Amino acid sequence: MKIVLLGYGKMGQLIEKFALKRGHEVVLIVDAHNRESITVADLENADVAIDFSTPDAALSNISLCFEANLPLVVGTTGWYEHMQEVRETCIEAEQSLLYGSNFSIGVNIFFHINRLLAQAVDPYKQYDVQVEEIHHVHKLDAPSGTAITIAEGIIDNNSSKTSWVNEVVGEESDVINKPEELLIESLRIEEVPGTHTVLYSSEVDQIEFKHTAHNRDGFALGAVVAAEWLKGRKGFFQVTEIFDFNK
Repeated sequence: MKIVLLGYGKMGQLIEKFALKRGHEVVLIVDAHNRESITVADLENADVAIDFSTPDAALSNISLCFEANLPLVVGTTGWYEHMQEVRETCIEAEQSLLYGSNFSIGVNIFFHINRLLAQAVDPYKQYDVQVEEIHHVHKLDAPSGTAITIAEGIIDNNSSKTSWVNEVVGEESDVINKPEELLIESLRIEEVPGTHTVLYSSEVDQIEFKHTAHNRDGFALGAVVAAEWLKGRKGFFQVTEIFDFNK
């Protein structure tokens, strides 16, 4: 495949490495230096685009790819409040977009088991649940998109929680979470790639479910695999549709 990389930070560079290793070609790299000058014509020779840019650039990148009829994998988070309008535009214009907060195979297995665990604990109201996420100090958003996906998986499958709230450890906060609110606790520590933990606590015990990323390679490889899956498909997809854990 001929790939356009939208964003060329640490993730973009890793995606390039895995794309080349899998026999693909990166035909264009778009970053802050040339973003404003990129046109539809620049995307004509590509088969797919992969976006790991910034929240403020993601929507304009999506629009540009739709205009160019270029399938797009979006790993950037922070734009999800516009999800419904993007989805409607994608379907109406018969375009192709696949998004996800995390493309790692291990994390998507974690998402699946997280939903099952929330269902299993639901009848036992003595357990209170919270989510903890740890990332490197350079991460712009809090909570992480992965933590939000985890929280949504719990809320959709456990009747004790109806919404989530976030608290960034080390920052002043007036968060007082109500019993029906799921607390996401965010920590920023040096160069941690990403650790996510779900804690179910009662007076007598604690259930801890945890995923620790050793590096960013799993995220990058997953994004390339997602681009391979998206090629030839039309529609609006999320990364979980790549995986079938119900076989």
